[in-house]
Amino acid sequence: MDRISCDLLIIGAGSGGLSVAAGAAQMGADVVLLERHKMGGDCLNYGCVPSKALIQSAKTAHAMRTAGQYGITPVEPQVDYAAAKDHVQSVIDAIAPMDSVERFEGFGVRVLQEEGRFISDTEVQAGDHIITARRIVIATGSSPFVPPIPGLDSVPYLTNESLWDLRELPNELIVIGGGPIGMEMAQAHLRLGSKVTVLEGAKALGKDDPEMAAVVLDNLRSEGLEIVEGATASEIRGAEGAIEVETKDGRVFKGTHLLVAVGRKANTASLDLDKAGIETTRTGIKVDDKLKTTNSKVYAIGDVAGGLQFTHVAGYHAGVVVQSAMFGLPAKAKTDHIPWATYTDPELAQVGLTEAQAKEKHGDALDVVRFHYNHNDRAQAERHTKGLIKVMIHKGRPVGASIAGHQAGEHINFWAFALANNLKMRAITSMVSPYPTYGELNKRAAGTYFSPKLFESPMVKRVVRLVQRWLP
Repeated sequence: MDRISCDLLIIGAGSGGLSVAAGAAQMGADVVLLERHKMGGDCLNYGCVPSKALIQSAKTAHAMRTAGQYGITPVEPQVDYAAAKDHVQSVIDAIAPMDSVERFEGFGVRVLQEEGRFISDTEVQAGDHIITARRIVIATGSSPFVPPIPGLDSVPYLTNESLWDLRELPNELIVIGGGPIGMEMAQAHLRLGSKVTVLEGAKALGKDDPEMAAVVLDNLRSEGLEIVEGATASEIRGAEGAIEVETKDGRVFKGTHLLVAVGRKANTASLDLDKAGIETTRTGIKVDDKLKTTNSKVYAIGDVAGGLQFTHVAGYHAGVVVQSAMFGLPAKAKTDHIPWATYTDPELAQVGLTEAQAKEKHGDALDVVRFHYNHNDRAQAERHTKGLIKVMIHKGRPVGASIAGHQAGEHINFWAFALANNLKMRAITSMVSPYPTYGELNKRAAGTYFSPKLFESPMVKRVVRLVQRWLP
């Protein structure tokens, strides 16, 4: 066995692990990084990057079909699904060098492409190596959860990992799961030419504000997507090209392909965590607000930590760990300023408290304002008028924002900044946006909060009349 000693050992080269490795190594720490599969992890190879690339192909096809609203003759696109997948791979290839072994070795990181498992509270074995580290970061991410539906193991099915190997467009795609992954891929394949049915056991996009989710779901249905809620799969049968899903109420849905997108599970099975005294929960590794596990020398970040499962959360966690492990600073992870987005069309985004959460926390002291896309001139010019911004305000400060509409994922950045910096609504109204931009939506939403205070106040009217009487 080759014995290695280091300051910091990182298990997993996804977004979080790579961020910790780059930061720590460039600050002078002796860093070892383990990755058993592909550098870049799920986000680069199976998740965020490929899905957004395929969504763009689908948007282009949809734009061709709907060009008539802009005075352009619409045409039915000739979709080459294999070529669309080539586009996806080319995007991955363009980004991959940033996550490569060579780049991180250039930072001074020792990269071992091996699977790691704990053999003690400070030691990890990876292939022929035993690594002893002063601090260890578990960043192994998550993988698709495959539910124990009777018959599923006997039919061919896709997950967000195996989907990218598919080269022929599904004729009839059944998606089990109406969360972000399921809805994004459902709409993308619908626009590329598949007949798509989404089966959701509860409510589609159920983790988001119902009012905002309805904006998205109504549009998806108007495009021809069949979304069946309250449809829990009880049995799956058939063979390649002819799959049937039966739900608990006896309905049967038929398709040529099946995509399972019901959630994620933390990648902990092969780590032998018990040998390091590390406890787990139902959703992942148990951590405190400093992201430390029950072994004080070991951190867990990103999806494997069992909280919000987003790439940007893993990156945020990495910053917390670097402060703590490299400098000994009392850094803590928070969630109240973390945004997220679903990249359907229109998009759906959230930061901070939803309306229901804010009402439960602040009661009658809460103000809720809405501003609709159809009152924005840029949205009118580009025919993106479906949607709204909703802001939850307590004592003059935003505590949450929900957006459903064109580029909602971009617009939520503004409110994430406001929440992270504890800005007041008055600071937001002080901003001047160029005209015409979608960014005006944010300022107008803030203005909506102040409008009743200015234009519906008897006191303001009396003051103005008095001032006007005395002004020369």
